[in-house]
Amino acid sequence: MLLKDKNAVIYGGGGSIGGAVARAFGREGAWVFLAGRTPATLEVVADDIRASGGRADIAQVDALDGAAVEAHAEGVVAAAGRIDISFNVINHNDVQGTPMAEMDVDDYLAPIVTCVRTNFLTQKAAARRMIGSGGGVILNFGGSGDPLPGYSLGGLQTAFEALESMRKQLSSEYGKYGVRVVTLRTGGVPESLPRGFAGRDQLVKSLDDLTMTGRAATLEDVGNVAAFVASDKARTMTAATVNVSAGALID
Repeated sequence: MLLKDKNAVIYGGGGSIGGAVARAFGREGAWVFLAGRTPATLEVVADDIRASGGRADIAQVDALDGAAVEAHAEGVVAAAGRIDISFNVINHNDVQGTPMAEMDVDDYLAPIVTCVRTNFLTQKAAARRMIGSGGGVILNFGGSGDPLPGYSLGGLQTAFEALESMRKQLSSEYGKYGVRVVTLRTGGVPESLPRGFAGRDQLVKSLDDLTMTGRAATLEDVGNVAAFVASDKARTMTAATVNVSAGALID
């Protein structure tokens, strides 16, 4: 197992991406600590992990609240001894589909403020505890590449670029303590798109058409790659991005 005896915290673990990564971590032997605002969705993922023979705990945590993040991290360390992996994929409160020139400034800034605040808080909490226990891995999710023509992303792309700057800074400051920071870039995962919103089918087709293989990454693909990157087999990977886009993103 890639993650045997590892302890992983996943903020937003009840969502599509967070849940997929959590299930993959559980399959690979990690003790998964699912954190989020909605216990019911977290419990669904936790039940899947347990049903497959894995170990999972849930906690209601507002990942925008520094005190709540710190208290949860302390609880994980008290229960498991250390934090080996931290992954934040909470909702960024982004507003999409409105051209920039027609957007309200607060709508544009919402994902930027949310992304920077929550990742600062959770990365800080993880890094401070990892440096005292031999290191660990902080995973980011974003950096989707250039915006799709004809589709308005609002401030989401700006948020991703800010997250990439944070990745570079954190990895340079804490690499000497064994802390790795890596971003997963997918170019979009069709399965993660909400059903029922206008233009979904067209967007899914666009995401598939942009790839070199004819299909975009699946949730299972993302989970499997995340598990490898978080494992010791990828110990030389830091300050880096991992391309899980089937060729849609060309580095």
